[in-house]
Amino acid sequence: MAGPRQLEAGQHSTARRTGRRAIFLLAIAAALVLGAAATASASPAWKFNSTELTGSETILGAATSSSMTVPGATTTCEHFLYNMKISNSGGKGKGEITELPLFECSTNTTCSVSSVEAEHLPWPTHLTTVGGKNYLIVEKVDVGIVYSGWFCPVSGILFKIEGDAGGEVNNSTETATFDPTTFSATGTSLWVGWVQIEWNGVFPTEAFQAHREQKIEVG
Repeated sequence: MAGPRQLEAGQHSTARRTGRRAIFLLAIAAALVLGAAATASASPAWKFNSTELTGSETILGAATSSSMTVPGATTTCEHFLYNMKISNSGGKGKGEITELPLFECSTNTTCSVSSVEAEHLPWPTHLTTVGGKNYLIVEKVDVGIVYSGWFCPVSGILFKIEGDAGGEVNNSTETATFDPTTFSATGTSLWVGWVQIEWNGVFPTEAFQAHREQKIEVG
C-alpha cells in the first residue's frame, strides 16, 4: 500500500504530465491557426488604387496579341475581347467571364476559320499565388472552332478546346499574360480531345463601372 509521500509524488507526476500535454495541445492549436492564416493570405484579392474591392466590378479588355495552336494550325484572332465580373470573398479574388467574342480569326495554313465561339459561359475565375507571382485562373474554358477551305484537310470538323488556363498578372502594366510558362506554373492546360494545345495572349484590364479609370491591382 502506497504511503502519503508516494501518493503525493504520484500526484505531482500526473500534474506535470497533464501540464505538458496541455502545452503540447496549445502549440498544435497555435500552429493550425498560423497555418490557416498563411494559407488565407496566399490567395490574392482584387484591388483598385491599392484598396481592396468591396462589392463587385466589371472589367474588360482586348488582347494585344492572342493565338491558339490547334493541331495542324495556329489560329490568331485580331479581335479577342473579354468581359469579366469580379469580386472578393474572404479576401480572395474571384470572378466569371461572361462574354468572350472573337472576330477576324485566321490561320497560318490553307484553312480559313469558318466559325469560332466561346461556349457554355460564364466561365469561373479565381486568383492564386504561385512562387511569389499572382495568377488569374480561368476554369472550364470551352471554345468551338470550325475550319473551311477547298484545300483544308480538316474542313467542316468541329474542334473543341477545353480545360483550364492560368495567366500571370502584372500590376505595373495592368495585364494578364497567358503562355506555356504560366500554364506550367499554375498546372493548367487546354486540350482538343487528347491533344494538348498552346495558347499565347496578353490581356489588358480596365474597369467599366464604379472603378473606371482607377488602377486595377492584384495582391
